[in-house]
Amino acid sequence: MVTQQTGLDTNSLMNNETHKKQPQCLQGLLEPSPLMTIKVQEFHPEADVNTYPLLRLGIIIFIIFLCKNEYGNSGELRKENGDLRKENGDLRKENGDLRKENGELRKENEKFQMEIDQRRTQFRNGWQKASLYPDWRKEFFQAVNVILDPATAHAALVLSEGNKCVTCGEESQDLPKDPQRLNSLPCVLGHSVFTSGRWYWEVDVRDSGAWDLGICRSNAMRQGKICVKPENGFWAIRSYKDEYWVLTSPEMQLTLKEHPTRVCIFLDYEGGCISFYNMTDKSHIYTFSQGPFNVSLRPFFRLWLGYSKSLTICPVPDA
Repeated sequence: MVTQQTGLDTNSLMNNETHKKQPQCLQGLLEPSPLMTIKVQEFHPEADVNTYPLLRLGIIIFIIFLCKNEYGNSGELRKENGDLRKENGDLRKENGDLRKENGELRKENEKFQMEIDQRRTQFRNGWQKASLYPDWRKEFFQAVNVILDPATAHAALVLSEGNKCVTCGEESQDLPKDPQRLNSLPCVLGHSVFTSGRWYWEVDVRDSGAWDLGICRSNAMRQGKICVKPENGFWAIRSYKDEYWVLTSPEMQLTLKEHPTRVCIFLDYEGGCISFYNMTDKSHIYTFSQGPFNVSLRPFFRLWLGYSKSLTICPVPDA
């Protein structure tokens, strides 16, 4: 009995001690700490009475700033949009003007093309009598690749560039005598011999200074004194000291609007015509008409000693 009672008392004492300690712990936890009290006072909204008004003012200023910025951007966008609309309107007007102008140009081009076609038709129907349009005339002639014949060249002439160019030399060459060679005038003939057909070739004369160009009979006189005129078998024109002449009997001076840099020679063998054209301005220079030829013909070139530089035969188109 005593043992049990003692045990009960012990337990009672332990329980009482426990109950006494628990309130002390809770009481310590519930008591305010000075540090905690200070921190609460520092961060509590009510600690500073000026906080809310300043916060409201900051928010209001921020909202005003946003509204002003947004309004300003909106105004700029409206202005930019207006400028773009105006520019778009100007471009549409300009586009309309260009369309109108393009339509007028098309009509004008169609009208011009119709006129060209009519002229071309008229030219084809009577090209033998027409003295214009050398490029159209070429449609009825065949280009010939003229090469100079060294055997006919005067001793004072030098051939070069595959016998396509002739130049006055500084002194006469010591060449063997040849009955084909022209020994009195500084002339040279082309290799080509024509007995029929329609032919043309061009000669670059820009560096020549003085020259005779044309066609001669293959059997024309080559030795002794030569007079270049149709009666002697030469059909040619001349450039000398910026004057132009047709070598008829008597010689006849020509008036050219522009100094030629290229001369085109047309030969219509059956038609008996030899025509010269200034290819610089596409103008007609002169035409020899004498009826059908009955002898072989060759290209003829002459330079003038002391005045001439060189003549060059132009390449054949598409050759």
